[in-house]
Amino acid sequence: MTKVVVTGGAGFIGSHLVDRLIQENNEVVIIDNLSTGFARNVNKKAIFHNIDIRDYEKLLDATKSADCLFHLAALPRIQKSIHDPLITSEVNIQGTINVLEASRQNGIKRVIFTSSSSIYGSSKALPLKEGQVPAPTSPYALQKVVAEKYCHLYSNLYGLDTVILRLFSVYGSRQNGKDEYATAVGKFLYLKSQKKALPIYGSGKQKRDFTHINDVVEACISAINAPKGTTINICSGHPISILKLAEMIGGEKKFLPIREGEALNNWGDNSRAKRLLKWIPVESLSAFLS
Repeated sequence: MTKVVVTGGAGFIGSHLVDRLIQENNEVVIIDNLSTGFARNVNKKAIFHNIDIRDYEKLLDATKSADCLFHLAALPRIQKSIHDPLITSEVNIQGTINVLEASRQNGIKRVIFTSSSSIYGSSKALPLKEGQVPAPTSPYALQKVVAEKYCHLYSNLYGLDTVILRLFSVYGSRQNGKDEYATAVGKFLYLKSQKKALPIYGSGKQKRDFTHINDVVEACISAINAPKGTTINICSGHPISILKLAEMIGGEKKFLPIREGEALNNWGDNSRAKRLLKWIPVESLSAFLS
């Protein structure tokens, strides 16, 4: 049995990952302060610590004797970071440093960090590839770039084994559509259930690479054995526009001014994931919405 720590393990992505790790008979430790996660998502077979990743001493104690750590804890969303760059920087940068340092001190063999496709900014070189220079257009994206740099630094300076997964527009069950900063699929489904109009920012022609939670979890599991030091896009490779998404979900639409800090188009090349992780996304957005 392998002991695995999942920061953010009560959140949307983290809780699905925890469930899968437990299914494979791992001992799983969840670290989450429930600021964006939910107690109902906590797997009863996991060891749960209500800890803020900014609390280094508690983090150090909770991660002892672990073999592998998935770092998903964050204050996500571009708009949230624009409205509150101070607190999001504390969590997303200092919190990540705390996780890396605790992992180093405790001799954890591998840290897998979930980054974001937002680090690419509004690059016109599509599909987005891992070798492109990051061009963040929001505090959140910049925070993820800095966190990635710290992963590389800890690998090069201290020998800590890290892998970075850049996730693209994850959707699926347990997604919180009620949140003010919820992403498109969850938000649209929730608003439709409330018989409210779906907000379209700008023309709605901007494209996103929606990736199902099941595929993301498979990629995370595969990353346990990925070559160390690698950075990998996790995406479907099949983008659709926000307007098309709204049409697939159905209901009334309302058009609003485009939001600052968000890329016009954001979809990725997943050839590296296919090659290094032996990973192929199999889930369909249309099937999920049907």
